[in-house]
Amino acid sequence: MNELSPLPYKGTRDYYPEDKQLQNYIFEIWRKVCESYGYQEYGAPLLEPLDVYLAKSGQELASDQTYSFTDKGGRIVAIRPEMTPSVSRLVAARRQEMPYPARLYSIANFMRYERPQKGREREFWQLNVDIFGVDSVLADAEIITISDQIMKSFGAKSDDYIIRVNNRNLINFMMAQYLGLDSNRAHAMIKLLDRKDKIGRDEFLDQAIQMFDENQTENMKKLEKILDAKTMADLPEEIRNNSSVKEIQALFTLLERADVKTVVFDSTLMRGLDYYTGTVFEVYDSSPENNRSLFGGGRYDGLVGLFGAESLSAVGVAPGATVLEQFLDIHNLLPKFESKTDAYVCVVGAYQKGANYLAKALRESGLNIEVDISDRKLDKQIKTADKKKIPYVIIVGEEEIAKSEYVIKNLETGAELRTSIDDLILKLKK
Repeated sequence: MNELSPLPYKGTRDYYPEDKQLQNYIFEIWRKVCESYGYQEYGAPLLEPLDVYLAKSGQELASDQTYSFTDKGGRIVAIRPEMTPSVSRLVAARRQEMPYPARLYSIANFMRYERPQKGREREFWQLNVDIFGVDSVLADAEIITISDQIMKSFGAKSDDYIIRVNNRNLINFMMAQYLGLDSNRAHAMIKLLDRKDKIGRDEFLDQAIQMFDENQTENMKKLEKILDAKTMADLPEEIRNNSSVKEIQALFTLLERADVKTVVFDSTLMRGLDYYTGTVFEVYDSSPENNRSLFGGGRYDGLVGLFGAESLSAVGVAPGATVLEQFLDIHNLLPKFESKTDAYVCVVGAYQKGANYLAKALRESGLNIEVDISDRKLDKQIKTADKKKIPYVIIVGEEEIAKSEYVIKNLETGAELRTSIDDLILKLKK
């Protein structure tokens, strides 16, 4: 039998206690922000029918990146690569019963079969925040404001990140009316624009010119006007007059009132998933070391209706934990963690029973106590506590049991004190 590898499956990671502590910190911030806006937590299955993703997520995600298989009942199922179709199905199942606006969030893990690289894993953890039942741009503004608040809650300053905004209806108008592309080529151009930062401008232009059968020079000039527009005022007049531009302007007014200072218009922002129907946005890291999209979202008004229910408007966003970890690291925003264990009880000699009694009394007072059961020498027990970054050790031996007084030692300062259980509790709680 071959020796088993201690490494996790490619593209996944193990979370050791220090990693899990950081992950839990991220989760706690996410929960705090979502619940401060009235969002309620939900859960959904890890497996879904593959058809759920084939319907609207797009061919690349649904077929190329999804882990799918036939179960024992002959059904083709997939490990979820994203949450939006699942939450749309969940809402559709209780379409008539749910109170609207329905504000929902979840924190869950996902799988995508893609090439692992920095910030991109095959298994990843993600927050999903969605609001259902609001047709107006107020819902778009709320989701973007929550995204901004998430960044601020991690200590990010306004110049640490940028929120880029576009509108899918405007994109469709630019592709069809302005550039004159048919539906297939418009779809291909959207996918190409979505990848333009990854492939570079020159290669992008080389591929883009192939989308045009006629008037290539004229159409490429039109495309470059879109690429070069830094504000809505820079767009060609025929695009500026589109109703979607007014919708973006209304959104920006709401965001300004909400004190979101980092939002900019980006005419080339596409968001690759096929289900978006209105506002799309992405949060970008401003650091030259990590100049990339952190997370994004947008409006998707058609998904609930795919599940046999009356159609319902929806807007959502989905930050990922790994990319956020890297952002916190680059911007020196990682917190310093302390041990959740208040004290480590070291046992000297055959006094395990007395040590357990002491630990029980301390735990009943609300303290977190670890007891050494290794029967090692005292110095090795203390080294273990220090390695675990536990701030105090309590020594239990013959004299301590006889007098009901215990030695407590501060591992940072080396200071020792002999005291009663009641005083131990008071000291540790301070």
